[in-house]
Amino acid sequence: MEQTDIRVLIIDDSAVVRETLSSLLAQEKGIEVVATAPDPIIGEKKIEQFSPDVLILDIEMPRMDGLTFLRKLMSSRPIPTIICSGKTDSGGKGALKAIELGAVEIITKPKMGTREFLNESIIAISNAIRAAYATRNKKLRPQPAIKPVSPKLTADVIMPAPLKTVGGSTERIIAVGASTGGTEALRVFLEAMPAQCPGIVIVQHMPEHFTRSFADRLNELCRIRIKEAEDGDSVVPGQALIANGGYHLLLKRTGNSYSVELKDGPLVCRHKPSVDVLFRSAARYGGKNVIGVILTGMGDDGARGMEEMKKAGAYNIAQNEESCVVFGMPKEAIARGGVDRILPLEQIAGEAVRKSLEAQK
Repeated sequence: MEQTDIRVLIIDDSAVVRETLSSLLAQEKGIEVVATAPDPIIGEKKIEQFSPDVLILDIEMPRMDGLTFLRKLMSSRPIPTIICSGKTDSGGKGALKAIELGAVEIITKPKMGTREFLNESIIAISNAIRAAYATRNKKLRPQPAIKPVSPKLTADVIMPAPLKTVGGSTERIIAVGASTGGTEALRVFLEAMPAQCPGIVIVQHMPEHFTRSFADRLNELCRIRIKEAEDGDSVVPGQALIANGGYHLLLKRTGNSYSVELKDGPLVCRHKPSVDVLFRSAARYGGKNVIGVILTGMGDDGARGMEEMKKAGAYNIAQNEESCVVFGMPKEAIARGGVDRILPLEQIAGEAVRKSLEAQK
């Protein structure tokens, strides 16, 4: 019989986490938890026994830590791996190290809470599983049909569609959206930026409490300043602001100055932060002053917003299929007609800077 479900193995030393994840995922169509393990030693045996499609892996465990196991796994039998980490500074740094070692997604350890919290948790976890699965033999194994667990909201729930662009500033802004594979793609993109590049605003699908560690790490590697966005931060040349996990990021303008707003609210395109929300605000407040960039990622978040930016006069760039980990988000933006250039990842920063300088002449 042909396999239809994504087979998941959970490796975590907490029985509560294993049980909570298993219980949440039991509600999901197209996903099956085939086994759990309290540590990587037992996990190795379960991998041999059940041949999972996706691993959910803790970092801090007895007998063998998750990073050691992941390094070993990726060198011998690569399996798409999601890191399940606690909301701590060490957890954030460990999760980012795991991404460097080959993990494809990060989720936070689930806990019992309100119905809304649990609904958002299961959406985030199932999103991560499907995104991880999409990185495995994409062309050979079709993804199973998925029935959404809740309506997929649009950016309308955060702000209305722009009727016209607010006039004023001529300062160029680069607005970027990314998801699966985006942590590495953003590193390549931002390392290539000159010190006096246009101000940059970024949404990377990443859980709350991890975006600060991510921004701090990039800040150590790049010539420009990179920080996790705070409400009211100015958007200025030579700086990139990364959306705070758990909040939508909106571009705002007062007179000739740009700033950002952090806004709570429901998931948009099953994400918070949502690329569509950022791009819609960029269409309204930036218009032709915006250079839009959409990078690797699962799903269609950002496609509608990029189309809105283009209609408002923005110049938009999409990462090409060959350099994407998952071609979902760029593909959908291209299909909607919102993209001006399709480029390999290594060329996108240069094109964005070139276009911003061209506009200043």
